[in-house]
Amino acid sequence: MPDAILCECFARDGLQHEPAFVPTEAKRALVERFAALGFPRVEATSYSNPKVVPQFADASELLKTLERRNGVFYKATCANVRAVERAVADLEAGYGANEISLLASATESHTQKNLNRTRAGQWRNIEDMVAAAQGRFRLVGTISVAFGCPFEGRVDPGVVLADVEKFVALGVTHVALGDTTGMASPRSVREMLFKMNGMKAVPIAHFHDTRGTGLVNYVAAYEAGVRHFDCAFGGVGGHPARVKYGGGYTGNVCTEDLVNLFESMGISTGIDLDGLLGAAELCERTLGRELHGRVTRSGLSPLLPG
Repeated sequence: MPDAILCECFARDGLQHEPAFVPTEAKRALVERFAALGFPRVEATSYSNPKVVPQFADASELLKTLERRNGVFYKATCANVRAVERAVADLEAGYGANEISLLASATESHTQKNLNRTRAGQWRNIEDMVAAAQGRFRLVGTISVAFGCPFEGRVDPGVVLADVEKFVALGVTHVALGDTTGMASPRSVREMLFKMNGMKAVPIAHFHDTRGTGLVNYVAAYEAGVRHFDCAFGGVGGHPARVKYGGGYTGNVCTEDLVNLFESMGISTGIDLDGLLGAAELCERTLGRELHGRVTRSGLSPLLPG
């Protein structure tokens, strides 16, 4: 078991940011490559409404053709009951995801912008989604804008902690805290996670590198006891291409930089270092441009152990 359990998010959170449709075969090649590298969790797709996020209109087609590896969780994101019903239908057809994420936001404004509902309405929706899932998936609750909101500014940690408790009460024990537009600091991360001590939740760090603080915040999260981290090759991602919020760069913590940092600190990730940069280059070829990974340009640290 590695010290840090990474989820590769390029094929979902990363691609939702892209206005041009990425062919299904290219997505499948990416997801299979990520699993082969040793990622125990891979975001494969989203059951989003194709009219809102057309990038994932091929969700079922992708999952139907995807070659699976034992022990890997392939995650699909769900925003409503209809999405969960689609996930169940694919599972019954023999090719569904084995992990789904359920989305909440810590503020009213972001909930309205991202999910077109009130917070109260979304929590009723989440209750219905849990029921619709029928206990057939590992469920991950995601709380967006947990450390700051692009519309409302400072977020009350008490609201976030209450949302964690709501997820746990519904049987959703893996909970991702989203620093959606990169407002967290090591101090706010430590304070939030200290307050989560004793709660029956497995915290997942899902931070963005909007202001260049992603890596230091992940170190702070690790030191505070977090062992699950989301990341994306090239630091891509953020909000859906047609649902924009937050200015400038909003991407995820960069996978290749995070792996290099953790391994340099003696924190094992279980990722194949020999294949890491080749995968980063495949991501760049898929999108047809240079991405944000530093070690893609510089190479991994020559001081890595082993």
